[in-house]
Amino acid sequence: MAHWSGMRKRLEGDHLADCLRGRIQYFATTYRESHDREGRAAIRLDGKEILKGAYYNNVFLWEWCKPSYGPTDARMLDNGIFDQSFFYSAFEEFDNQSIEKSLVSENLLVRIFALMDRRVGKRRLLALREAMKQEPEVLRRFYEIRMEAEGLNVDR
Repeated sequence: MAHWSGMRKRLEGDHLADCLRGRIQYFATTYRESHDREGRAAIRLDGKEILKGAYYNNVFLWEWCKPSYGPTDARMLDNGIFDQSFFYSAFEEFDNQSIEKSLVSENLLVRIFALMDRRVGKRRLLALREAMKQEPEVLRRFYEIRMEAEGLNVDR
């Protein structure tokens, strides 16, 4: 697995749509002093964390609900039940497959990365409009961010 600095460079430099450059930042850290080296991850829009997760903040909630949560469950992302290792593995999947596969991945974080990607143009965003109505709130939130950044109307 690549180092976080390389992943961040790829996400924010190579993949991020031009309309989002300087607005979207990806963040991940590992608490090196902790006994198990767990950490946290986030996606920021204009400096504000709009999706964030941390192992230590959610360890008890995760243990309580683990049987009912799949590894990419929307409730998991909405509740911040993910950490830097989940973020890293989602990046690896995203970075090693086509944008078409990423847009339909079972992993919602991979799909979020794809919606922010420069390879997804305005026509494809518009083509996703109806399908997005059925998607989890967390994914729709990022779709709306991208649509607004592109100057496209979300509600048409």
